[in-house]
Amino acid sequence: MSVSYRDAMRAALLYGLLSVLWLFLTDHLLNSFLDDSAQLAHWQRVNSYVWVGVSAGLIFLARARLFSFLGMGARLRRQRLDQERLRQAAVVFDCTREGVLVSDHNGVIVHVNPALVKITGYAPEEVLGQRPNMFKSGHHGPEFYQAVFESLEKTGEWHGEIWNRRKSGEIYPQWQTIRAVRDSKDQITHYVAVFSDISAIKNTQSELMRLAHHDPLTDLPNRLLFTDRAEQALAYAQRHKSGCALLMIDLDHFKIINDSMGHNVGDLLLKAVGERLTAVFGKGFTVARLGGDEFAVLVENCTQVAQAAGFAQQVLEVMKGAFIIETHQLFISASVGISLYPNDALNAEQLLRNADSALFKAKSAGREGYALYTEELTAHAQYRIEVASDLRRALEQQELRVYFQPVHDLTTSRMVGVEALVRWQHPQRGLVAPGEFIPIAERTGLIAEIDAWVLEQACWQMCQWQAAGVDLSFVAVNISSRLFARPELYQLVSTVLADTGLNPALLELEVTESAVMDNSEVALEQMHRLRELGLRLAIDDFGTGFSSLLRLKRLPVQKLKIDQGFVAGLPGDDDDVAIVRAVIALAQSMGMQVHAEGIEYVEQAQFLLDHHCDLGQGYWFGRPMPARDLDWQRAPAIRP
Repeated sequence: MSVSYRDAMRAALLYGLLSVLWLFLTDHLLNSFLDDSAQLAHWQRVNSYVWVGVSAGLIFLARARLFSFLGMGARLRRQRLDQERLRQAAVVFDCTREGVLVSDHNGVIVHVNPALVKITGYAPEEVLGQRPNMFKSGHHGPEFYQAVFESLEKTGEWHGEIWNRRKSGEIYPQWQTIRAVRDSKDQITHYVAVFSDISAIKNTQSELMRLAHHDPLTDLPNRLLFTDRAEQALAYAQRHKSGCALLMIDLDHFKIINDSMGHNVGDLLLKAVGERLTAVFGKGFTVARLGGDEFAVLVENCTQVAQAAGFAQQVLEVMKGAFIIETHQLFISASVGISLYPNDALNAEQLLRNADSALFKAKSAGREGYALYTEELTAHAQYRIEVASDLRRALEQQELRVYFQPVHDLTTSRMVGVEALVRWQHPQRGLVAPGEFIPIAERTGLIAEIDAWVLEQACWQMCQWQAAGVDLSFVAVNISSRLFARPELYQLVSTVLADTGLNPALLELEVTESAVMDNSEVALEQMHRLRELGLRLAIDDFGTGFSSLLRLKRLPVQKLKIDQGFVAGLPGDDDDVAIVRAVIALAQSMGMQVHAEGIEYVEQAQFLLDHHCDLGQGYWFGRPMPARDLDWQRAPAIRP
């Protein structure tokens, strides 16, 4: 029986009216009919007892009605809250992106949400009344589903990755949670499965895995995957008493193509090289790009040196054909280093390191060839490491020296300048030839620090000569490509000039042709800034790079230096003669001085003078020497 708020109020009001009426009647009647005060007092006491009893009864009835009403109100509030929760749950059930499936205790599907329809492709009427095994993909065996049922029995819950099938037949992965729903008697009434489609996550993981192990440009295995495959190949070779070979390939002068034609063309060329190598080497080979313009080939079941050399020759041959990149026809060669297991290495790391040493040997030998690893290469590599370490110490211990080689005017035979050259006075080995430590300094990056030190020493020495009245027009200092490419070169030169007080017009900076042409726009800007300081600029080793006349005419240089390799064949070598004459004519037409280096015989000096070369240096004039040993006397005349 339900009690309303109105009923409760009526009960309370009735109680109040009856109480007032009772008190009025009893008091009036007693006063009217009883005159005796003793009897009146007696009946008033009786009346109070009766009134208390009646009041208690009425209060009890009113209180019962009120409590009944209040209890029903709480139940109504709970009912309203439950209905609100059900509405919210229904909204969540319909709007959630996770698929939801509800089945009875027998496993018959009784309800699904819209997300399940979207994920699986099945309409609700196709699913209701069916069993969840309609989604089975065949990806899992009976033991998998047995483990699911056992977990539901023991814990009432299972969650994990499961592969199911959509209506289209596509098999896809999903992350699923299943819970058993029990009643008050602890009996299972329903099962609720909530799942999400993790195909996108799986695809992303797969793509990340591929990116981690493949080069994004060529889609070839990268160094990480290549090393892993090399380790597997070596383990197989060890078990089967066989061998394998590693070919490390580096493209010759790729940087020139990349810088002159743009990185887009360079990237397309790298892709084309990867495709060509993959086409040559089929099954049993792993072709990888290790980084930059460096590739590698892993050859399994290869124990003979001649067999590995044959593969290297195939690489050289396949690279000879033209590469058609967009509208360009490009040619590029390669150098190859070879290392074999078990002759040269016993693990993948050694195999890669030794192949790299062999590659360095191939490039040092003139490029476009291959070289085999030998023990001597390891000794040489160890020597390079030791020299690099000693060279760092030499900078700290001031073991480097600056020698000066005279530069003469070929017409007057008068010394007009000097070139500053670095030498190393080793405490144990004595004077170390620059050919031993300069290449190592360039590879380790120490050359920039050495250049800065030589620049400062040469400027100080030139100031001393000027103070002593020595008549020299310039001191030339070589700037390596590493230092020339740095923006701080300008600040370094200006600081040295300010600290030493040398007139900038007496300083000449020599930059190699390749350093200028590697990034001509940056070089042009750098040269113009240096020229603003008032110093002179010269292109060193001219003719050994790949100069563009269009770029050359834009450079603010005053001198071209003919490389000693072209001077060595004068005057008998026709090719050297033609090249030297062309360089002299080019320089003169552009208003530049011509400076030939490497002059060792009077015949060479005579040829250069006859063809109007301006300056010359070499052993015929004088060797590099300390400043105190320079001979300031006029050199012997070229013409007797």
